[in-house]
Amino acid sequence: LFAEQLVIEEYERSLQFDEECLNAMLDGLDASNKIICPVCRRHNLTVRSCSVLCQCGLYILTQGMTEEKLRSLLENTITEHSHRCFHNPEFTVTSGTEEETSLLMTCLVSPKSGSWKGAL
Repeated sequence: LFAEQLVIEEYERSLQFDEECLNAMLDGLDASNKIICPVCRRHNLTVRSCSVLCQCGLYILTQGMTEEKLRSLLENTITEHSHRCFHNPEFTVTSGTEEETSLLMTCLVSPKSGSWKGAL
């Protein structure tokens, strides 16, 4: 009877460990679905229909923005750049006196850089 109890306890510990591993993997999948801020490259962006923001201070007013739309814009712009240049572009937030805040992509090597003035 004592041996059976030990086997049951070991089985329960094994199940608990498996469940914790599965939860950790699922948490990792959730995190990988987030959009990393292109400006600081450390934090995840928070995307709302009226704004995109990051803990680093990035704040851009938007209209009807979704995570899918932003992810697509970032991926397409970076992919287009990578076809012409193998260096990583830099992203900055710009604002002029008459223009709204926008996300600007620049490359120190490539002469063609892109601004998302109208996209975000």
